Amino acid sequence: MVLHIVHPEKREVKMERAEWGYFTVELTDAVPGMRYLYIPDGEGSFPDPASHHQPEGVHGPSEVIDHCTHTWRDTKWRNLPLQDLVLYELHVGTFTPEGTFESVIPKLSELTEIGINALEIMPVAQFPGNRNWGYDGVFPYAVQNSYGGPSGLKKLVDACHAKGIAVYLDVVYNHLGPEGNYFGKFGPYFTDTCSTPWGDAINFDGPHADGVREYYSNNPLYWLEHYHLDGLRLDAIHTIHDSSAVSFWELMQNKIQSFTEQAGKPFYLIAESDLNDPKVVKRPEAGGFGFSAQWLDDFHHSLYVLLDKKGKSRYEDFGKMEQLAKAYTDGFVHSGEYVSFRKKKFGRSSASVPGNHFVNFVQNHDQVGNRVRGERLSVLVGHEGLKLAAAATLLAPYIPMLFMGEEYGEDAPFLYFVSHSDEKLIKAVQEGRKKEFAHYKTEGTFPDPQAEESFEKSKLQWQKRKQPKYQQLLKWHQKLIQLRRSLPALHNFNKVDLQAQPLGQEGLVLIRQSHDRLQQLLCLFNFSEKELGFSMPETAVDWKLALNSKADEWLQQPEKSPANDAPKQVEAGKPVTLPPLSVLLYINSI
Repeated sequence: MVLHIVHPEKREVKMERAEWGYFTVELTDAVPGMRYLYIPDGEGSFPDPASHHQPEGVHGPSEVIDHCTHTWRDTKWRNLPLQDLVLYELHVGTFTPEGTFESVIPKLSELTEIGINALEIMPVAQFPGNRNWGYDGVFPYAVQNSYGGPSGLKKLVDACHAKGIAVYLDVVYNHLGPEGNYFGKFGPYFTDTCSTPWGDAINFDGPHADGVREYYSNNPLYWLEHYHLDGLRLDAIHTIHDSSAVSFWELMQNKIQSFTEQAGKPFYLIAESDLNDPKVVKRPEAGGFGFSAQWLDDFHHSLYVLLDKKGKSRYEDFGKMEQLAKAYTDGFVHSGEYVSFRKKKFGRSSASVPGNHFVNFVQNHDQVGNRVRGERLSVLVGHEGLKLAAAATLLAPYIPMLFMGEEYGEDAPFLYFVSHSDEKLIKAVQEGRKKEFAHYKTEGTFPDPQAEESFEKSKLQWQKRKQPKYQQLLKWHQKLIQLRRSLPALHNFNKVDLQAQPLGQEGLVLIRQSHDRLQQLLCLFNFSEKELGFSMPETAVDWKLALNSKADEWLQQPEKSPANDAPKQVEAGKPVTLPPLSVLLYINSI
């Protein structure tokens, strides 16, 4: 193995073989900014798999970074409790016209004004070109150069902490992108015993897996130490296969625990999992994976199909009000039943798992971007439906997440986009997406992922936030988040203290109560276009109206209906009329 230095002056340095197949060399004249490549076995020169910066992209040399040059201002920051978060999923490249880390900073105040206190940034590990969702990254330790590199990300995190915003990063440990992936030149990073839908599976338990496990299990510590991140969201953990006695998850969790004990602040891990298995959030010593929380896809599917009736074609196993009720009371909707989509019985009950171990949402990058035209919910349902969606999400006993622009009803699409340089790969991506979505021909032609236009169309239109049509929805989200923060009943994630009852197939009653049971919250949802009747529970003397989605301040067009004037106070057992497509929120007066 030879170290090939290309800047500031070209030279080659022979490396010495060490234990476990590693090669090392010590340089006394290495300085920040030095660029280098490795030459393994004389087969060409390649970037460092553990590179901290790729200033010339995935095919260029790696650069030495001095992480001590950034002066951190967040020394008093100790992270936020996971259950207090209102997450905001953000794609750096399309969040602002500039598409950089630093361009996000001026927008932070607008997010905090509505109550957002945590960013979940889509992957920034170096990927090919300058536009990509990020899941094609090939350098898990290097920050995307076109976003602003290491310096830009540190400035953003520092600014977020100054505003009271926690920062989570989406990372991909299940595969590496195809272009710029030179890992096979350096070691047995991959296995052929299993695969993923996106490429070769990572070797976490095969021969010579120890180095691979170390490489990935140290990655969270890197983000915590050098970038002061507050947590990670791990992509598709169900495609990571490991039969080791000490699993990769346990190895990683042990390292994080040791590090955080010294750092004096928590570090949270959120999983994306398709297993519908509560072991994902159980501790490793109890046979679990040890994640702090996981995305709750079943909540999305249950809610979305009730909002957009055409959604049944996408989620054939959803569409019943009882399923949304179960999503509130249990979490997983599929918990051992036969599921047509999977052609088998699927899942295990999560009813015993507290709600603060789940992240719920009605939109995210996958659910929007994996539509043919990248339509957001704002294009699929009307204003009243969007208010319903927001209330159903933010009043749930889970950690809520909004997808960027959702808070004001952004209607620009979020498309799938890439900027590869390999013509064969470009064609494969184009044909692959067309084939994947061929059964949705009625939705139109799939936009070219390689076209810059697909990327530009996906950028947020920030000026819309100030327009009346959008500002009303923005204030609606702000109101819901204020209620979430101020009402004790919404601080209780214990499912024993929660009830959810369908009102036929048109509506749903959600009852939440505080830990001390002194406050009860009655959330009445009408998903239909007709009025619904409901008799108030006998559990309180009377109920006071806290929110009415049909009040004049929340209507874009006046609607003349007596049902819109919900009574300000209702005695126990008395009837209430729910207007079409509405939310009524009542609090008891114990």
